[in-house]
Amino acid sequence: MPKIYYRPLVSCDVARPDGALQLGGGWGWFTHVEVLQRGVAPRVVPACDIPDTARGALLASRSSLGGGRPQIMGIVNATPDSFSDGGLHAAADDAVAAGLAMAAAGADILDIGGESTRPGAVTVDADEEAARVVPVIAGLRAQGYGGQISVDTRKAHVAQAALAAGADLINDVSGFTYDPALADVAVQAQVPVCVMHGPVDPATMHHDPQYDDVLLDVYDFLAGQIEMLEAKGADRTRIIADPGIGFGKTQEHNLALLARLSLFHALGVPVLLGASRKRFIGTIGNAPEARDRMAGSIAVGLAGISQVAQILRVHDVAQTAQAIALWRASMAGC
Repeated sequence: MPKIYYRPLVSCDVARPDGALQLGGGWGWFTHVEVLQRGVAPRVVPACDIPDTARGALLASRSSLGGGRPQIMGIVNATPDSFSDGGLHAAADDAVAAGLAMAAAGADILDIGGESTRPGAVTVDADEEAARVVPVIAGLRAQGYGGQISVDTRKAHVAQAALAAGADLINDVSGFTYDPALADVAVQAQVPVCVMHGPVDPATMHHDPQYDDVLLDVYDFLAGQIEMLEAKGADRTRIIADPGIGFGKTQEHNLALLARLSLFHALGVPVLLGASRKRFIGTIGNAPEARDRMAGSIAVGLAGISQVAQILRVHDVAQTAQAIALWRASMAGC
């Protein structure tokens, strides 16, 4: 029998019926779920009809990481070649200043990266990558920044150096498939991790990506990597899942994932959405230059929040914070 998946049909409406279930301890609720199976037409059933284990995963609080409100992860690329802002923060002082400005504008987490993972990007030597991110992380801490710092890396050596400098979250775009030692570093340090569905090699990820069913394939990958981390000793309450919008996926793949983003809540962990300034936003929104995709990025982010994505990874922090504040106010305090 094909595996069964349960996607909550989320509402954030002020009118909430009796018996509605709160999704992940957050701002959305649901009364029904979409039942998905490979090769079988989807169907909608009452939430009370699904197994207790499936319902429990949807209801489990994400308060340790996701919180009861949308969180903003600000992108600080200490690289010369990232697709949107490469070179703007290549100097450590510039990156520190950018990070502090993002924090002041409303970022809950600063994500520091030293290796571009844009399509076609070349792998950076671990020592070079560490030399890019460590001064930024240390500089933020030296300037008194006390918030959460994520290191965006696929490499154990870089993660170790970043943690020693003051980082406290590991964000791996390869979903802990590139460097087998990285999972052990995370478990030993007992820090939160973000598991993303992404490429082992960004240089080739855009070459005709194929999936049997992109939604269920991505879900199964994330579920498997979460199980791997737990088997090594990671605490599930410290794991975040990211479906990897734009990484080894066509526009059609991205839109399929966004349309049913709430499926990933069945993993029982916070969901991170990183769609900021991605190519499909430029294609649909007629914005060829990445810097002109802020409005489209915010639109996609708010659509994700409407499906209770707990964390948005963004370039435009101040504008996203404003949009979220107005979204929450207009939804009557969600």
